[in-house]
Amino acid sequence: MTLRLKNILYTLGLFSAMFLVWHYRQNVKQDVIWVKGKTMGPITYNVKYFDESKRNLKPQIDSLLVVFNESLNTYIPDSEISKFNKTDSFRFELPYFLPALEAARTIYDQTNGAFDPSIGPLINAWGFGPGEQVGPDSSYVDSLRQFVGYDKIKFDQQSVVKNDSRTTISFSASAKGYGVDVVANYLSNIGIENYYVEIGGEVVVSGKNLERDSPWIIGILDPDSDEISQFAYAQVALENRAMATSGNYFNYHIIDGVKYGHTISPSTGYPIQHNLLSASVFAEDCQTADALATAFMVMGKDGTIEFLKQHTQYDAYLIFSQPDGTHGDYSTEGIKPFIKRAE
Repeated sequence: MTLRLKNILYTLGLFSAMFLVWHYRQNVKQDVIWVKGKTMGPITYNVKYFDESKRNLKPQIDSLLVVFNESLNTYIPDSEISKFNKTDSFRFELPYFLPALEAARTIYDQTNGAFDPSIGPLINAWGFGPGEQVGPDSSYVDSLRQFVGYDKIKFDQQSVVKNDSRTTISFSASAKGYGVDVVANYLSNIGIENYYVEIGGEVVVSGKNLERDSPWIIGILDPDSDEISQFAYAQVALENRAMATSGNYFNYHIIDGVKYGHTISPSTGYPIQHNLLSASVFAEDCQTADALATAFMVMGKDGTIEFLKQHTQYDAYLIFSQPDGTHGDYSTEGIKPFIKRAE
């Protein structure tokens, strides 16, 4: 046997061995690693991932979320955002405040203010925050609107300032999604390719669910659910995407016989009153999806559909009430093939 033939046979053997290893890894069933806990107060998180090294990443995930909360949790008195809300300016210390401000500015501008992180005083006034519920007092609502508006917030790479010392901000409508992104980015950075990250219902998935050799299947809550009995209206098959849902399912007040949901319109200062029951948004990152889901609940069905026609980089699934009392739905073309109504 010539040396040249030996080299050819050796090379073929090497490639055959590499193929067999690759094929084995592709077909061997992997067990999912599932870690869970709480963050942002009582909010639960669930992280599922596949890791050949079978690492328990809960300590690292918890540490990330602790620092995240120290930056953006308004219920922590000495968090970065709490310090800013008590003063006229603040210099960034942790890595999360500035990206939250930047992302909020983008969605605020795109939605013409339907998403507004400075709306907290109005949310509190209507009893959906730590403040005392006051009911629909138009004069009080008008007085609060004078210092509500994200355009009163200015920032650069080092610090953030406000034009009116009474203005405060909160990322409660996007922080869960942002927290999901933080955890998802960490998993990607350490080489994990197939994972599911969920915080308070907001989700990012990467790759596949290797236990089932399928995309990750995410449920969309039925608007007729209540806090005790919850069931899916539809399911979506996701790969490498973020998803966030907003709706007025459980968080509402009845004042003088009128039901008010927790979604407040920044333009009027009052809870929204329209037929959009739920908005699920699909985007490259969960912070954007979370903020847009809130904005869509402010904009309503028709306004949201018009927005989606102009911003085709986003997909959405809307559930709305119809005149006969039944529910209707709307899907953008990009997500429609992956949505299935629950049976």
